[in-house]
Amino acid sequence: MTTGFIVALVIALLIVLLAIRTPVWLSLASSGAVGLFLLRDEVFVTRTLASAPFEQTSSFSLTIIPMFILMGIFAVKARIAGQVFEIARRVFVRFPGGLGISTVAACAGFAAVSGSSIGTAATMSRLSIGEMRKAGYPASLAGALVAMAGTLGAMIPPSVFLVLYAILSGESIAQMLAAGIVPGVLSALAYMVYILVRTRRMQTVTAGATATRVPAGAGAVTGSGTGTGTTTGTGAGTGSLPAELEAAAAQRHAPARVPWGELPYRGLVRLAILFAIIMGGIYSGIFTPTESAAIGALAAALMLILEFRRDGIRTMARQFVDALKETAQTTSMVFAIIIGSAVLSLFFVVARVPQTLSGALTGTDLPGWVILAGLLLLLIPMGMALESISIMVITVPLIYPVATEFGFDGVWLGILIVKLIEIGMVTPPVGINVFVVAGTSGLRSSEVFRGVWPFVLIELVLVVLLFAVPDIALWLPSLAVE
Repeated sequence: MTTGFIVALVIALLIVLLAIRTPVWLSLASSGAVGLFLLRDEVFVTRTLASAPFEQTSSFSLTIIPMFILMGIFAVKARIAGQVFEIARRVFVRFPGGLGISTVAACAGFAAVSGSSIGTAATMSRLSIGEMRKAGYPASLAGALVAMAGTLGAMIPPSVFLVLYAILSGESIAQMLAAGIVPGVLSALAYMVYILVRTRRMQTVTAGATATRVPAGAGAVTGSGTGTGTTTGTGAGTGSLPAELEAAAAQRHAPARVPWGELPYRGLVRLAILFAIIMGGIYSGIFTPTESAAIGALAAALMLILEFRRDGIRTMARQFVDALKETAQTTSMVFAIIIGSAVLSLFFVVARVPQTLSGALTGTDLPGWVILAGLLLLLIPMGMALESISIMVITVPLIYPVATEFGFDGVWLGILIVKLIEIGMVTPPVGINVFVVAGTSGLRSSEVFRGVWPFVLIELVLVVLLFAVPDIALWLPSLAVE
């Protein structure tokens, strides 16, 4: 058998294994092992399988991944997300679509300490979707907003995706974390603008309802001031009044806002402290990226203690144990995928796939940017079928050498790859963030998928902008001195 036929066979085997719902790490390792067996022999395969787990996970730089995961979970347990959401809701209350804007702002803030897209989506779906539904947001819009805003955790530092890309490509972790800030903020602002425009056109209660805390189990807000009917708890609205008048009626008969002095500002302070430890510690030279992750995890643990100091040792211990269990589960998943992808990546190296691909592409008459754009676009259909971390560990060893051969910046490339992976997190059939939101909120996944497409278009526009103007991503890293 020729090498090309073996490569095609391995790719087909990988697709089949994933289609029959074999665990991702096992699919990667099995297809890679079969390919190595066909190229070499069983002795080479057994040696590879015996050594790959240790070689791929014994790197000290990988320590940063479980530390960031642990910090994010401690932050969740310390109720930082809920506290930030409460403040954001109060700040944006007077804007049309204020509750949706508050959700995006809280997701962006929480992403700055969690480093996890899935964690951000799961946490914010519990906090905000019910409130948005009461305020009249359609189920598709409320679920899609949280699913898409949750992807900010993949871009805004301390992103595990940015760290993993840096490790896979050899780029600076500190530079990658700095590069994610501006694109992440741009995405958040774009979502806010879309919500602002969308809710202005919705014939339902928005701005007035977001100004209040709706008691649990509240079924309706009665707009008696106009005598024309009611607005139900599901937020469908009567349609007999303009949205502005319905909002005004709801405002008059709604519970009072939370006074500014009673807001949980400790959440915002803790958020700032964690972000300062991560980014300030790295760029001041006080900590290395790995040390900053460990210090951040310790600080988040202390915040958890402070949050539950009045609830007793038993409650505090239960929160700690739960956080450690979740960290172990998530870390095990990530490292298992890394090991499986290492076997498949070794097969590609032995089959000289990166060299062949790079040579074939650089030998064409097409401009380098066209070739790179084509390779990056392949990430979108991959995202519809593969788990996000798997996409990264498979594609970075293939795309990075081609991009650097054409002279493109590796940090900029990483931002584009993570951006496209964000899109994969909400596109069917995998769309992990959509299923997380649906599972935690009780919405149907089909409803959430239906609402994500405007956000996907927004993200694609941002990808084109970042591709055309690399300085958007590279400006902040250029100012940072390691």
